[in-house]
Amino acid sequence: MNSPETPPHLLTLILLTGFSPMSLNMFLPALANIAVDLGTDYAIVSWSVSGYLAITAVIQLIIGSLSGRIGRRPVLLVALLAFAIASVGCVLAKNIGTFLSFRMLQGGIISGHALSLAIVRDTRSERQAVSLIGYIGMSMAVAPMLGPMLGGVLDTYFGWRSIFVFYAVVSFGLFAICWLDLGETKRRATSDRTAPIVGTTTLVWEPLFWAYALCGTFSVGAFYIFLTGVPLIAHSVFSMTTAELGVYIGSTTVGFICGGFVAGRFGSRCEPITVMIAGRLVACVGLLGGLLLLALGVTSPHFFFASTIFVGFGNGITMPGSNTGAMSVRPELAGSAAAHSGALIVAGGAVLTALTGSAVSATHGAQTLLLLMLAASAASLCFAIWAAWLKRGKAICNANESLK
Repeated sequence: MNSPETPPHLLTLILLTGFSPMSLNMFLPALANIAVDLGTDYAIVSWSVSGYLAITAVIQLIIGSLSGRIGRRPVLLVALLAFAIASVGCVLAKNIGTFLSFRMLQGGIISGHALSLAIVRDTRSERQAVSLIGYIGMSMAVAPMLGPMLGGVLDTYFGWRSIFVFYAVVSFGLFAICWLDLGETKRRATSDRTAPIVGTTTLVWEPLFWAYALCGTFSVGAFYIFLTGVPLIAHSVFSMTTAELGVYIGSTTVGFICGGFVAGRFGSRCEPITVMIAGRLVACVGLLGGLLLLALGVTSPHFFFASTIFVGFGNGITMPGSNTGAMSVRPELAGSAAAHSGALIVAGGAVLTALTGSAVSATHGAQTLLLLMLAASAASLCFAIWAAWLKRGKAICNANESLK
């Protein structure tokens, strides 16, 4: 067992980070069966996804402040225990109201992702954090690929409640692991009762924080746009089966994994802002290439999805830098920064998916989708450049102050 102030092992952080997306998508294949079993409409059951996302956005703001006030360890332990109990509640639910109530209580598991990033920043330098978050981020891509597959198998052979049994068992196991391995990494000097108020106010008035956070928001937003519009494009333009579409969507996720590996490999050697901009350029160049091919009349799905892979690859390179940068504006407020930027990504994703749903149609849908993705990627590039400009100005001001 680690001492109370010993940082957790890397595997613990990977498990915490990877379990967060699995809590969202693992039960998706069972939604229809849940609706039948609980005697309700599919539209109502779907609130277990949309409502859950809304709840996680709010919870991230709360856990960021709490972790700054009382520490990372107690917040994570309580969140894991609450998720485990809520999972048992979902297993025992006899009606849709009970199920949705316990499902919303599961939203606290998002702290596993947000606070894992904060813990890395607590215990590493800025460059080291970029590298480590790059490797940890790879689990964020693998988990969404494996989650629905495992959920589908469990639902098919044991029924939908077995998925929530799995949630309960894993979360109780993670609780035990964190109890033994997760030491407190929040610096005591800043763990005072005024931290939540000061942290929130300070971050809101920090332009550099917004530059990093919005870069990440539009980077992930491009992927949200892709997920929203690509099913229609696959059917209307490429006449693809759902199985083929699943493979092509997975290829973009593989791109993210490769980008995360690149960030992990080279992040400690380069300035985080340089890594961010490089990732944004990769995404934009790939999408421009796809648009050029469409303009030339090339409508092969291979080339279309080859261009979208660059978005996943670029995001994998960018996100460790943007996450680390947001937490490095005020290192003592890393928990609040991770939570606020995470909530912003969820909120931005909701807006961009709504926009995509109304903008993409069967006519010229492929071009529209790539243009929307390019617009989001270009916006994130602009915010990355803004962050570089702000950081350079801050460095010059600090140098001038030191000379006085």
